Amino acid sequence: MPKTVLITGGSRGIGAATALLAAQQGYAVAVNYASNSLAADEVVRQIRAGGGQAITVQGDVANEAQVLAMFEKIDAKFGPLGALVNNAGVVDRTTRVDGITLARLQRMFEVNVFGSFLCAREAVKRMSTRYGGAGGAIVNVSSAASRLGSPGQYVDYASAKGAIDTFTLGLAKEVAAEGIRVNAVRPGIIETEIHASGGLPNRARDVAPQVPMQRAGSAQEVAESIAWLLSEKAGYTTGALLDVAGGR
Repeated sequence: MPKTVLITGGSRGIGAATALLAAQQGYAVAVNYASNSLAADEVVRQIRAGGGQAITVQGDVANEAQVLAMFEKIDAKFGPLGALVNNAGVVDRTTRVDGITLARLQRMFEVNVFGSFLCAREAVKRMSTRYGGAGGAIVNVSSAASRLGSPGQYVDYASAKGAIDTFTLGLAKEVAAEGIRVNAVRPGIIETEIHASGGLPNRARDVAPQVPMQRAGSAQEVAESIAWLLSEKAGYTTGALLDVAGGR
């Protein structure tokens, strides 16, 4: 029986690339999406066309009831969860800290931080040997912004990803003896649609000259790093923060 992986925010960008790669590597894939069902359906269609197993699972990760329903659907369709990729995340329009609203902060942390905690909590309950599970792996998608700060753009996003770094370190130590490895990837400038949602559709191209490798990365390159961290090849790796940022 294939291992099951849940990929939050799996309908586009890094999440979609990771879903497709995980399926190629033999995982049964649960593709989570918040609202774009068509994009999630297309990822599942591609996986099935390649002979893989996949389902879509709708849910806003910031909504606890929806998270619980999502995990229950996966339990019913695929059985025990073996891996989790906490990829769902949001940015917002660029602004300085003196222009940030409380509502923006709440949404930023609800999705990027609280959502990752909620999904990890439910995953641990299913994977941990403490609860009779067979172990597993969690990969959190952080950002190079967590160590750069994103001044003048989105310090709130960078701060939320800083919380993800610390969350990764703490949870990794907490469940290391229970068969669960927890790591994070910190992508740099990657060619995905997230830049447009922040009002900077050309950001990857514009910032590329500042990257030591002189180019933006691809969602596939980040997906390959995630897949390695999920795999047994990374069997002695936990609590790692892996920069996939071209040296930035």
